[in-house]
Amino acid sequence: MKLLLIEDEPSLAQSIVEYLRGDGFIVEHAADYPTATEKIAIYQYDCILVDVMLPGGSGLELVAALKKQGSPAGILILSARNALDDRLTGLDLGADDYLTKPFHLAELTARVKAILRRRQFGGNSDIAFEEIRVQPTERQVFVFDRPVELTRKEYDLLLFFLANKNRVLPRETIAEHLWGDDADQMDNFDFIYSHIKNLRKKLTDNGAEDYLKAVYGVGYKFTNFR
Repeated sequence: MKLLLIEDEPSLAQSIVEYLRGDGFIVEHAADYPTATEKIAIYQYDCILVDVMLPGGSGLELVAALKKQGSPAGILILSARNALDDRLTGLDLGADDYLTKPFHLAELTARVKAILRRRQFGGNSDIAFEEIRVQPTERQVFVFDRPVELTRKEYDLLLFFLANKNRVLPRETIAEHLWGDDADQMDNFDFIYSHIKNLRKKLTDNGAEDYLKAVYGVGYKFTNFR
């Protein structure tokens, strides 16, 4: 899952980024309003963590802009201010949750995961698709209740497909999701083919149907429609 942290305090931002990356997330960082605006306009994120007070603008303005754009990203507001009006304004604008500083990083991660489950999987703790089942809290995958060992990238790829089943995902979108904004610097997408090939083999070798369909010239689709 790909996150954007919008936070201007360097030490806090570094701690959050390192903690979330250690938990398997792709995390990008913006330290001010203009940078955040640029990233939001160019890239897609699964969840955006935004501080209210930013150099150059307000985090609440960013929330309003995201909702105006129709962004599907989950939004978690971070603020040192515990004022009720800020929280209500953020939630009224469409934010999913609100966390007041200081907070424990474990709580932050739990809030992010809860937002992602609500947004992408209807709040279910387990994700099921035909004979495939995923337990996100343990990062475990099962086919017919038998465990399947996936690498971190293969797991992230499967979760991305499940969150977007029956949709065609361009190669560029898949690359950006797996490698973050650094995907812009890549010359080709051969690494995507490799990960998809390995993911398909591990699932089918364990008895799953082949749900990964190549869409010529565009990308891939995860579907049980023939």
